[in-house]
Amino acid sequence: MSTTVQQPGAEAAAAPEPPVVRVSVPKRSFYSELRAIRIVWRRELIRYRSDRLRMVTTLVQPLLFLFVLGAGLQGLARAGTHGVALKTFIYPGILCISVMFTAMFSAASIVWDREFGFLREMMVAPVRRSSIVIGKVLGGATVACFQGVIVIALAGLVHVPYDPLLILGIFVLQLALAFAITAFGVMIAVRIKQMQSFMGVMQMVVMPLFFISGALFPAAGLPGWLTVLNRLDPLTYAVDPMRRLVFNHLTISPIARRVLDPGITWWGWRVPVLLEVTVIIALGLGMLGIAIWEFTRTE
Repeated sequence: MSTTVQQPGAEAAAAPEPPVVRVSVPKRSFYSELRAIRIVWRRELIRYRSDRLRMVTTLVQPLLFLFVLGAGLQGLARAGTHGVALKTFIYPGILCISVMFTAMFSAASIVWDREFGFLREMMVAPVRRSSIVIGKVLGGATVACFQGVIVIALAGLVHVPYDPLLILGIFVLQLALAFAITAFGVMIAVRIKQMQSFMGVMQMVVMPLFFISGALFPAAGLPGWLTVLNRLDPLTYAVDPMRRLVFNHLTISPIARRVLDPGITWWGWRVPVLLEVTVIIALGLGMLGIAIWEFTRTE
């Protein structure tokens, strides 16, 4: 009787090798970058739609300024506004601040993604990092415009007519401002690693931008130092054309128009609306470029 002795490891050697799964990474192309931008943009919209509390909380501060501050100070400001309701006067500034707050909160999503590790997964994707930044900025700007539309719908409550040309003009200005502010927020958020730090920076930057912009007071007759800060404030070049647009659709006295809507001047020359909008877009593009440069250097 013979016994067959099996050598150790013979069974393992006879076992079939597991199949090799080949992973192919598609080549980068213009269309793949557009697809990446669209995916990041859509993600921002989905996050906004699923966060009902965020929709409400970002409206609280603009509504407080518009209705509580506007109604509370109307008696004191009646002589200075020449018959124009204070709520009507500050309405263009409230339109801007509603977009600004939402745009900055949208930019904060980069900090959240970094804290939870999702940003690293996006950074190793086979797309350019610039596509991620552009998608973030476009998504945040879209969300901010949606929030601004809600404030536009309140125009009748502050005696501003629902004129189609007025609403379209306001929306275009809000779109340009939302793009610039979101690019500014992303530029800041790229270098910040904790959400608490970003919120502190936002409070330090956003509120001075709002108060200096002339959203709550005319931009003429200011002290010299405040005039300089007002002209350097990017938000000024959104508040002024929006106020000019609103006042063009109101019936007010010439003296009220001259006092409340003096316009922005550079060394005595009144800046045209088209140039103000160009300044906003140029600043947005510049800050977007800086944000892309910073993001490409981030590890």
